[in-house]
Amino acid sequence: MIAIEDHDAVRTITLDRPEALNAFDTALYRAAGAALDAARSDDGVKVVIVTGAGRAFSAGQDLKELERIASGQAYESGFPALLDALCAFDKPLIAAVNGVAVGIGFTMLAHCDLVFVAESARMRTPFGELGVPPEAASSWLFPQRVGWQRAAHILMANAWVSAEQAVEYGIALERVPDGELMDRVRAEAAHIAAAPLGALRAIKTTMLDGQRDQVAAARRREDRAFAVTFGFDPAVLDD
Repeated sequence: MIAIEDHDAVRTITLDRPEALNAFDTALYRAAGAALDAARSDDGVKVVIVTGAGRAFSAGQDLKELERIASGQAYESGFPALLDALCAFDKPLIAAVNGVAVGIGFTMLAHCDLVFVAESARMRTPFGELGVPPEAASSWLFPQRVGWQRAAHILMANAWVSAEQAVEYGIALERVPDGELMDRVRAEAAHIAAAPLGALRAIKTTMLDGQRDQVAAARRREDRAFAVTFGFDPAVLDD
């Protein structure tokens, strides 16, 4: 479900559920969150790369699990474990988007410090057609990152974003030929990892501190909207 590979001070975390296009169920959410937490606490790791196995980065939320939540069978989800880990991650985090990135596969990119996309990669958020609110603080992060109108088009119109557009919009730093993606990302990660860990952590933490309150507030708003949408008592989120 998660593959880990270390090379010097760079750790690669691969979402490894290719038969489901790396869609997130509770187990994968928790495994990915735990992998990020472990990398954060390991002083031998300076930089982390996140990518996907097979032809997708991630197809987003596992729809079978979403159906169980929508039908009232369960409210519990591993989603917060991944988001908490992303928000707390105080080292450089690089996404290597090797293919389709949908839903959380897209919104999590706003929590990464650098994003590289393969030429064939495409991204979208299907929130409107699924009848769900935005997630992962994307209601705040996307307008900040790409501007209000582009964010509205992405979040409301379920529009596909190409690799070229991702760079144009500021979602990604660079698009790379498919077969060269990981080599390019590993080279960038190794370059960054040459710096002292203390300096990297100081840079990342001060950057995070500038948006921490806004991201936390956006997550609370989105969580409450999700609870209301699926008929749960929002008060449970205050426990």
